[in-house]
Amino acid sequence: MSNTKPSLPKGTRDFGPVEMARRNYILETIKDTFRLFGFEQLETPAMENLSTLTGKYGDEGDQLLFKILNSGDYLKGVTIEEVAQGSSAILPKIAEKGLRYDLTVPFARFVVMNRNELVFPFKRFQIQPVWRADRPQRGRYREFYQCDADVVGTDSLVCEAEILLMIKRVFGAFGLTDYTIKINNRKILTGLAEFIGAPGKEQELCVSIDKLDKIGWEKVKGELLDRGFVADAIDKLAPIVRREEGLNADTLGFFREILGSSIVGSMGVDELSQVLDLLEAMGGDQSHVSFDPMLARGLSYYTGAIFEVKINNVSIGSVSGGGRYDNLTGVFGLPDVSGVGFSFGVDRIYDVLLELGLFGDVAAAPVDVLITHFGQQEMNYGLGILSELRALGISAEIYPDTSKIKKQFAYADKKNIPYVIVIGSEEMNSAKVTLKNLRSGEQHTDNLNKVCEVLVQKKRSPND
Repeated sequence: MSNTKPSLPKGTRDFGPVEMARRNYILETIKDTFRLFGFEQLETPAMENLSTLTGKYGDEGDQLLFKILNSGDYLKGVTIEEVAQGSSAILPKIAEKGLRYDLTVPFARFVVMNRNELVFPFKRFQIQPVWRADRPQRGRYREFYQCDADVVGTDSLVCEAEILLMIKRVFGAFGLTDYTIKINNRKILTGLAEFIGAPGKEQELCVSIDKLDKIGWEKVKGELLDRGFVADAIDKLAPIVRREEGLNADTLGFFREILGSSIVGSMGVDELSQVLDLLEAMGGDQSHVSFDPMLARGLSYYTGAIFEVKINNVSIGSVSGGGRYDNLTGVFGLPDVSGVGFSFGVDRIYDVLLELGLFGDVAAAPVDVLITHFGQQEMNYGLGILSELRALGISAEIYPDTSKIKKQFAYADKKNIPYVIVIGSEEMNSAKVTLKNLRSGEQHTDNLNKVCEVLVQKKRSPND
């Protein structure tokens, strides 16, 4: 028998009861909002065919896919010549499946495979783990959860406005008040490239300006030069980059003016303006929402609105992001299905709520009462009481061993169970039980019905 100390694979972690209580609080709060807005839950397998996954995330993404060896003799059929050619030659023969890299590509596959049964527009949310063979570091794991919501089959801007409302509702439920939802539009960035005299180079432009917060304007200028932008174009861009953030209406007015000669740029300004108008028409307002023309996330993927959410004055980066795409399902042979989606970063939200002390008593014990006893007969008597408590919806457990009452009380205290029922010979003979509040020390003896009434009331009004 091996004496090797157990360990976890790098980039993975366990979640104990306290962490799970907090994570479930986050997930249930998000699910509640998704359902309120008409989204239906979907799950896809942990593994997909490698043919589904490869080629969807770029060369770097393909390298980060976890491959699954075929079952049985996976080397059967591999020749010496293929081994000599390296992993690229033998991989298709030894691994036909891989672990899910994200939730978007499996969702696209699902839509294509089920397009005749789905009702469009189709609104789905999905909360599942994904796996990436990345180098583990602080805040980056090889297994982590994604929490996505998408609407496909419509290009209506109502969807974008609803995303803003959902983010606001979730953050309000968490007690978060100091945050910014940055919003931009891919078409505005395309128009900006035209405006500075570099049409068709919006991808290179955006890869560079996306680094503004990290490396500053001077280094971004150098990178633009390296990417082939002429000095005149950079000079034309400089005042736009340095323009101070103002009211959304003022920023929209500024870009409507400078992008007036760009058809696509003007379209982006109009779309963004309509989203903000729809937000207000739906009972929301523009608080926390900021038009950031330098926001440039995932531009090879998105084609319209893009979002990124940051909690201010914390050490964590963005906690949510997304945008509109016009051809999600095209890679699977179903072109021109427009959609818009976004994702909550569950792990980052957890860190934010922990840093800001906003979990409160979320990790409070799920058990309302522990039945304690002085011996085997008393424990047998308590088993019937246990069933009655649970039938009333009172979370209860019985101490399973005949141990000293002090040890049983210590168990309840360590598990943060607020009440204990004490059963001794006196209680058995009188058909009554003693209820003790471990926090206040108060206790009283009464018939079981009265004790149950007290516990039900305390469960409904825990602060009374």
